[in-house]
Amino acid sequence: MALQALQELPEDEFKLFLDSIDTIITDCDCVLWLDDVGLPGSADVINQLKQLGKNIFYMTNNSTKTRDQFVEKCQQLGFNANKEEIISTAYLSALYLHQLDFKQKVYIVGPPAITEELETFGIESFGHGPDLMVSDVRTFKNSMKLEKNVAAVIVGYDEHISYPKVSKAFAYLQDENCLFIATNNDPTKKTKNPKLKLPGAGCMVELLRTSTMREPTYMGKPDVYMQKTILSNPKINPHRTLMIGDKPSTDILLGKRCGFRTLMVLTGSTTLQQVQRWKETSDPNTQHMIPDFYIPSLGELLPRL
Repeated sequence: MALQALQELPEDEFKLFLDSIDTIITDCDCVLWLDDVGLPGSADVINQLKQLGKNIFYMTNNSTKTRDQFVEKCQQLGFNANKEEIISTAYLSALYLHQLDFKQKVYIVGPPAITEELETFGIESFGHGPDLMVSDVRTFKNSMKLEKNVAAVIVGYDEHISYPKVSKAFAYLQDENCLFIATNNDPTKKTKNPKLKLPGAGCMVELLRTSTMREPTYMGKPDVYMQKTILSNPKINPHRTLMIGDKPSTDILLGKRCGFRTLMVLTGSTTLQQVQRWKETSDPNTQHMIPDFYIPSLGELLPRL
């Protein structure tokens, strides 16, 4: 049986579907926007759903912005969003340590947003920004200085990734009591150029996962901490929640694990043909990544609302 196109449901079925949803959780990159450009109609759809009384949450694996910065971006692109609706991995990394009553220092291989979110919980951190190899490995090794009282390493998307950074993180993680936290495991980062992809945070995490032979605790989709955080929200009834995303391996899989209904938009890199092949082959490795519905772009929902 073919996958269901949400925008093509008969009027009565679409109304029943819409009435059965109280909460909508949406991915951001490639669903609502691409880089700093909103995708056509996406803001109008999300704002209209909110006007209809739906709870809206913006969920992203992107660790390069704080929740305040995501709100600012949302508002610049026309989304009527507030801070309580943002679920981001920089924030979740800080929340995770706060829930552990963490009192020591954190070394960061990642963006300033992680540092800023940690600061809101009074957690001391260092490491973001450039740390260049200025000579050779021997000289670096002999001069490398490590901070005391470091009990966690957080790895996210770091545009300043370098040998010194990886070496310091590796050194701290030799202590088995030092927490190893990763914002997410996305291997690539999409750009406005459809022919160009860049390495994602997952590549940077893999450097340390391989070298330390340790498995990090992931904060992002589709992993356990993100699931627990969502399901602990009293506004979210899994049976009346819709997860919207473009990536079957993160967005749709998370939705399935949480018991949500799922909607895949085709404005990312996954094609309808790929998902149809998964459905036809009944491969157990892909069955939980098959969405309940699909739509070419989120903006195409607007006429139905």
